[in-house]
Amino acid sequence: MLSSYIEPSSRIQIWRGVKERVARIAPFLKVDDDPYLVLSGGRLYWIQDLYTVSDRFPYAQPYKKAFDRINYIRNAAKAVVDVYNGSVSFYITDPKDPLLGAYREAFPGVFKPLDALPADLKAHLRYPENLFAIQADLYRTYHMTDPQVFYNQEDLWSFPQEKYAGQAIPVEPYYILMRLPGEKTLQYLLMTPFTPQNRDNMIAWMAARCDFPEYGQLLVYQLPKERLIYGPIQVEAMIDQNTRISEQLSLWDQRGSRVIRGNLVVIPIENAFLYVEPVYLTAEGINIPQLKRVIAIYGDKVVMAATLDEAINTLFGATPAPQPETTVRAPVQNQVLDRVREIFQSAQQDLQQGRWAEYGQAMEDLKKILAEPGK
Repeated sequence: MLSSYIEPSSRIQIWRGVKERVARIAPFLKVDDDPYLVLSGGRLYWIQDLYTVSDRFPYAQPYKKAFDRINYIRNAAKAVVDVYNGSVSFYITDPKDPLLGAYREAFPGVFKPLDALPADLKAHLRYPENLFAIQADLYRTYHMTDPQVFYNQEDLWSFPQEKYAGQAIPVEPYYILMRLPGEKTLQYLLMTPFTPQNRDNMIAWMAARCDFPEYGQLLVYQLPKERLIYGPIQVEAMIDQNTRISEQLSLWDQRGSRVIRGNLVVIPIENAFLYVEPVYLTAEGINIPQLKRVIAIYGDKVVMAATLDEAINTLFGATPAPQPETTVRAPVQNQVLDRVREIFQSAQQDLQQGRWAEYGQAMEDLKKILAEPGK
């Protein structure tokens, strides 16, 4: 009676939220805070990281900042959720985990080996941020291997501070595509910098590899203590002290608009660091930020430009690449665009007013126009 789309094989999805859906199926596993959407074979999938946790692992230090109170955690599995039909598949990422081994015995056939995951989906897997944040937090203390230094807590590290939307906040781990020092290929990494306790200069940075076959490998680069390498909050101060940039930001941050300085990204380049910070502008009463400028810092040089490419070119003195000439559309192409625009606007009106048959016909007309050669 209501729709011709409903068939005898149709099903209602009661638990539609990704985290909630996975947690209802496997309540014995903890779900990560950040499921992410990927494209594979023309279909969309959610990937949800899953953890085995415990608070009773012998002789292990309790950790209170995640999942209440735990002293054991492993990223033992990942769930892949089909966006269209909601089907959920579980894949093993840590076959040696004893807790997951017990669950596999209790629920045979639920967990599949990682090799069973299609290659294009496997290429989208990334190291989970929640687990990395816990490991980085603990490593701030346990990087000290000298017993005396460890006992006196002489070399504690901290997460650096940055300015975001006018407030100083801790830098959170972020994903980045970069080439590690001494390596030739670009890699997808999850990274976080460190500063010494109660100091602002950078002392080290830690990264987790997200590409197979080295997925999950953790790397730490310690910086020489005799060199001053700016930390994020010091770079923020350099931006504030640049009169040209601060004047422009102050000019925008008034008359019904608001400037938002985004997250500062620290990018290792050879034996130095490049810092990049986006600048957004929002209108009063409309919370839709628009990227207006990109600030880049290398050494003591600070530049601001309309795009990242322009900022990099200005920073390193490169000549901007020539822009392609503007192509003038032929009259026939203009007519096609006008027709497409007309049909689309009509379809939007049909959709808003519930004229489903007319809306469906408009979509079919659009498909025919776009399928014609040369359109």
